[in-house]
Order: sequence, then structure tokens, then C-alpha cells
Amino acid sequence: MVVFSLGGCFLNPQASDKEIKNVLADNEHILYGLPDSDCRLLYRKGYVLCHNGETKVADWASYHLTKEYLVPGVSRSDNFRSDCDLVKGMRSELLDYRGSGYDRGHLVPAADMARETLTMSESFLLSNMAPQRPSFNRGIWKVLESKVRNLGRDNSGLYVITGSLFMDADSQKTIGSNEVYVPSHFYKIIVAGNRNDPENLKAIAFIIPNASFPSSQLNSFIVTIDKVEEESGLDFLSDLDDSIENTLESENRLTGWFQN
Repeated sequence: MVVFSLGGCFLNPQASDKEIKNVLADNEHILYGLPDSDCRLLYRKGYVLCHNGETKVADWASYHLTKEYLVPGVSRSDNFRSDCDLVKGMRSELLDYRGSGYDRGHLVPAADMARETLTMSESFLLSNMAPQRPSFNRGIWKVLESKVRNLGRDNSGLYVITGSLFMDADSQKTIGSNEVYVPSHFYKIIVAGNRNDPENLKAIAFIIPNASFPSSQLNSFIVTIDKVEEESGLDFLSDLDDSIENTLESENRLTGWFQN
């Protein structure tokens, strides 16, 4: 099922037919194809997200990041709230995180959405959160997010896809009365370049355990997009020509940007 709701239904419960048609026809956040649609697809102004009603976290969140989008327009809002576009019992609530020992970890970072009030507010919907260990969220994950923004400032545009993985025994761990699953790992895929020049696109991917690691180890978690597909069961970049997709998914051409 698809939900198109700017800012979540707290801010804009109704969207016009024209808005819906435009956002679905050529959405800037999924120009290379939906990784999967067997989920609750939430279309926001700042990103598109695929929410899993069983785990209560997103399988993936995708967004377009440009130099212009990285010019700050508003301050961080910290407006954490449940997502009223999701049914109670199929979503996380603030109480689930309270006293859990886990952070409400952003998939789409607030700092990447600081261009305006609406996109900033959208980033604090709990559908955009997953339980992250504090040392992970405030450590190596934060460093990776910062490096992505630096890359975005020096390129014509980025496409960023972030999601949750459940790869080991911790995958059965949950928090709160709604049993929000705690991901064992998180992944991030970054594609740099102009979509009108697909042969010159460059990409890199990371899979990082939801644990404490020094930021100096970031490069040790570089993987191929093929590896993320293997672990997630998703199909990324499916709208690209097969030869281009296969090259991007099997090689890492942005490693130098993430040297520590």
C-alpha cells in the first residue's frame, strides 16, 4: 500500500490528485527504481520509505541529496513522534524506546533534511527510526553520515539508500510493548553522479554491525551493493541498464571519499 503524505498526517493529511500523480510519476528519491514494494510505502517530500509492519522499522529509506538541499534553512527540531500514517500495533511508539537503552536512530538523517521546516519535521517520524546502540548512533554511524554530506557538497547529486538488516542472533531482540525489532546491522548505499549520464555514476556501500566501533574502522565495513542485496533480499538500481547496474553493484568507485 502507498501513502503519500507530506510531513506525515499531522502536517498535511490531504494531498491533491495532482500532487499524488506528480510524486509517483517521477519521484526524485527513487529515480533508479524501487528496491521493493512489498511493504508500506511512505512518500514524503524529503524521502521515500518502505516500512515493515512486522519489525516496526523500515526495510529501506531512499532520498536524493544535492548541494542546494545541504544549505541549512532551519535548526534541528527534535520533534520525535509516532507516524500516524501507520496503524497502531504496526508501528513503533515513543514509549517503546523509553528506558530501552537504545537510541531512536535516524535512517534519513535530520542534518540532510535541514533545508526547510517540513523536511526536517518528516525526519523525526518514528517510521524513520530504528533502535540503535548509543555508541553506534553517536559514533561510527554519525561519522558515516557526515562523510556522505561532505561527498554531497562536492558532487552534482547523490542518491542515498539506508536500511535495517537482521543477520544474527540479536535479530530476535525487540524493545517495548510493540516489540520493535533491533537490527543487528545497518546498511547504506551511496550513488554519486547525474542520472542523465548513467555511465559515469559511481557507488559505494556499507554494512555495519549495530555495535561500538572506532570511526577509524569505517573502511573495513565497505561492501558491494551485491552484498547488500544478498543480505537484504532487495533489488537496488533496477531501473538502470543491466550492464551499468551490474558494474555499479559489483564495484566500489567512491572508496577514496571515505578514507579516514
